[in-house]
Amino acid sequence: MLVSMALLDVLFPGLNIGRYEGLPVWEDGNRPWEILSSGQSGIRSQILGLEDSVDGVFIHPTAEIGDFVEIEGPCYIGKNCKIRHSAFLRKGSWICEDSVVGHSSEIKNSILLPGSKAPHFNYVGDSILGFGVNLGAGTKLSNVRNDHGLVKVTMRDGSKVETGLKKMGSLIGNYAQLGCNVVTNPGSILEPKVMVSPNVTVSGWLEARS
Repeated sequence: MLVSMALLDVLFPGLNIGRYEGLPVWEDGNRPWEILSSGQSGIRSQILGLEDSVDGVFIHPTAEIGDFVEIEGPCYIGKNCKIRHSAFLRKGSWICEDSVVGHSSEIKNSILLPGSKAPHFNYVGDSILGFGVNLGAGTKLSNVRNDHGLVKVTMRDGSKVETGLKKMGSLIGNYAQLGCNVVTNPGSILEPKVMVSPNVTVSGWLEARS
């Protein structure tokens, strides 16, 4: 049953099959957002611990980096990634293999799992995008509450869990598709294969329709 599985496995099945290289490591599968923290197990610390990083930046030799791209360390860019013209990768960006960050898209302290795409004028703040996720043009993953309080997440059963984070965007399950100009509010969780229509605002837990 869905509720008996760790949240990490519910949203991102396939992480542990060994098919992909260069994935970050989660310590607690029930609280996958903790990898976004500034602690020793967070993505920034993991990148800084890589032997092959240069000044905190790792770029795989097969990755394509376009003109006028800004990269802040620590940052990880994996195999066959495409970072297109004028993209902005801020501290803590972990871009896994075959992913795309497109023109004028900004990634901040977030993980793009293999094959995910933020290809056109996107903002991805303190979020995790699953395998094969696609963000429509202009989609924004908001990461700060208006009152600057700690972000809570709503689970599938309606219960609320305190993350302990002031900045947290969304957890977006594998192969979810978000239409143009979608906005997700802080702490949103989207199940795998969710389809979100254009111009929609998402909050809480969003189930995939069968």
